Amino acid sequence: MYESADKMITLIKDNYSVLQALGSFGINLGFGDRTVRETCEMNDVDTYTFLAVVNFTINNFTNYEDDELISVPTLLHYLKASHAYYLDFQLPFIRRELEESLNGDDQLAQLIMKLYDGYALEIRRHMKYEEKTLFPYVQSLIDGQPMNDYNIETFSKHHEQTDKKLREVKLMIIKYLPADAHLNNKLTATLYDIYNNEEWLRQHAEVEDHIFVPAIRRLEYETKQQGISKNISSMVFKGGQDNSESLSDRERDVIIGVVQGMQNKEIADHLCISINTVITHRRNIARKLQIHSAAGLTIYAIVNGLVDISSVQL
Repeated sequence: MYESADKMITLIKDNYSVLQALGSFGINLGFGDRTVRETCEMNDVDTYTFLAVVNFTINNFTNYEDDELISVPTLLHYLKASHAYYLDFQLPFIRRELEESLNGDDQLAQLIMKLYDGYALEIRRHMKYEEKTLFPYVQSLIDGQPMNDYNIETFSKHHEQTDKKLREVKLMIIKYLPADAHLNNKLTATLYDIYNNEEWLRQHAEVEDHIFVPAIRRLEYETKQQGISKNISSMVFKGGQDNSESLSDRERDVIIGVVQGMQNKEIADHLCISINTVITHRRNIARKLQIHSAAGLTIYAIVNGLVDISSVQL
């Protein structure tokens, strides 16, 4: 397990695959002998989240299901940058390698290129879907204004790796290795890059499944709880003392009666007014305060000093 006090260069020497993670987190090379924490802070990256991804991909440490320290903005940046790397660099790079390694006039070579292009199209479509749908949704959660027509479970249920075509490409290449030594070396090097790339894509998908998705579930829950609290506060305190002052003395008396558990007839008898008048007062109270429940009126009455909390039966 790597920790924040470890030298960043140690991580690279132990696991060269960390190099790709550095780029996705926005960490540039040239960090000297700085520690992981120093390097992350220098690049405005959350250290804990960086180490979570590194320890997961290297050591398969997966105890992040209930980890509230994971930074969703940092993960979102990491995934966006990973997509950019894969779509804008890695896919075109491997295609160029294949073109240089194959005889374009050979039908089998043309078939390999066709299979690869089909694979690349599936990957591009999959990642563009996430960029168009998932990432804006997550950003809306971060901004505290969640979209109502999406949730992380929708993404999780349809999150699949699209690697069947890539397996076909690898098998075709292995069976197709030409007799020419120069082309053979080129194709072997390309095949090696494809295997590395396939491993990177697998890790990318697992980071989404085991770190990103649980983090979004937590954020969704927190946002939902905040929304409930906000709605309650809005319902109870809307208008504050201004609304309290807009109530008539008789309306305040009706609220006190409701809080004390009286029925409309009991309130009418206690205040020497008709039941219809009580109903009218309650309708006006609901309109002025936007409170439509006895529990809401109870909280309002306590907060605004109409009753003492000790006299209320909770």
